[in-house]
Amino acid sequence: MALTPKAPPPPYFNIDPAKAASRLGEPIDTARFAKAAAFAAKGRDDLAKRGYAPDGKKRLRRFSTWEICRYLIDVAPAHLRRVLKSHPDLPQGTGEAGSKWFTLEEVLTLREHFATEGASNKQYKSWRPEGLPAKIISVANFKGGVGKTSTCAHLAMSAALDGYRVLVIDLDSQGSLTSIMGGTVQDEWSTAFPLIAKDFARHLQAENTVRRAKGTPELPFDETLTESLQVSPRNLIQETHWPNIDLIGAQLNLYWAEFQVPVWRMQVRSWPLWDALTNALDSEGILDEYDVILLDTPPALGYLTINALAAADILLVPLGASFLEFDSTGRFFDMLYSTFASIEEGENRIRRQDGLPEMKFEWDAVRALITRFDASQQTDLANVIQAYFGDFMTTYRQEVTAMVGQAGEQVNGIYEADYREFNRDTYVRGREAFDRTWAEVKEVLLGTWWRDLQELNAQESDDGKAT
Repeated sequence: MALTPKAPPPPYFNIDPAKAASRLGEPIDTARFAKAAAFAAKGRDDLAKRGYAPDGKKRLRRFSTWEICRYLIDVAPAHLRRVLKSHPDLPQGTGEAGSKWFTLEEVLTLREHFATEGASNKQYKSWRPEGLPAKIISVANFKGGVGKTSTCAHLAMSAALDGYRVLVIDLDSQGSLTSIMGGTVQDEWSTAFPLIAKDFARHLQAENTVRRAKGTPELPFDETLTESLQVSPRNLIQETHWPNIDLIGAQLNLYWAEFQVPVWRMQVRSWPLWDALTNALDSEGILDEYDVILLDTPPALGYLTINALAAADILLVPLGASFLEFDSTGRFFDMLYSTFASIEEGENRIRRQDGLPEMKFEWDAVRALITRFDASQQTDLANVIQAYFGDFMTTYRQEVTAMVGQAGEQVNGIYEADYREFNRDTYVRGREAFDRTWAEVKEVLLGTWWRDLQELNAQESDDGKAT
């Protein structure tokens, strides 16, 4: 009887310490990190520019008649061609008669035309109530690698393709969303940092006014705070290669806010640091200039994330269908409770003493979204997660597809990928992963706007009766 050959030992057996030592380099000093960072920065720039045009700029591709009629405007291709022929003043696209390609600006123009001239029983433009502010959507989870940035970027692109005006704010000092959107950020003064500094500066000015009236010494007002008072969100907003997506970007120095904010808070304990971003967007009319504002957060529950969560109307929490990500997300919700309940308790203790109404944090909706889903291996665990998180969960699970990976290699979103580079079925499946996510988020978005509109109308009716 033949003997079964013995399997080779595992690779961690019989390692020779002397040989292991010979493969080591010299000890690493701090300067070596700078060298590694420089190499990484060059590589990052090279990789990021894979999706750029030859002149070094990022441009959005054109959209075919097939895409427009399939995904963007509810109109038949033959009817679109008839309308273009009878309205030569409309964008005519480029290419042969049977295969026209349009820029997104041209698609938006076509939307406007059909919204006024098209069939009355079709919705050519996405609904947005007049007189109500933009909805702020924060994408957050303190576990890294769960798909926050990818989800945020694709939701921004989905909303833009749906005709909405979108602002994305990158609050992660890694700046990944900024790279996807082709943004350029020189230093922290081109990030959200000066908006938070400005809010503290205004609070400190008010505090010093009170101190002057009392005859007590004023608190110091340094150069950073003085400079921040000159900064408006409009100074920081940059256009992207998408005509209806703007960006406030991020870079490494934004992380300085995590150290500076607690220093300011210790200096003036009455400063409500969690409201800084909300105040910046609200006080200067930014909420009236956009339909949707998306906030991408760092993988930590720090001061930037707290600002994003406090500013949010809708909170999206991406997670993978794994035990560790489920466990981490549960702890994230626990930390949210502890953090915001603690703020409410502290603030309301003071408010009760001063005879002021109590405050509370409130979100229109919270949704946890399963990302990178593999139905063949993760269905059972995803069902368990769905059962425990209940109505917090979206019903759709964002499946991983080959198209997502290929687009990511070009530092693009899947909507920026030319479908001619894929098998048509592959493209349709890849789009569906994010189209269905957007459909659920859009349903929440429209539902919250509708609810707000009913409340506004009821309030106006009550005011009218009172007068």
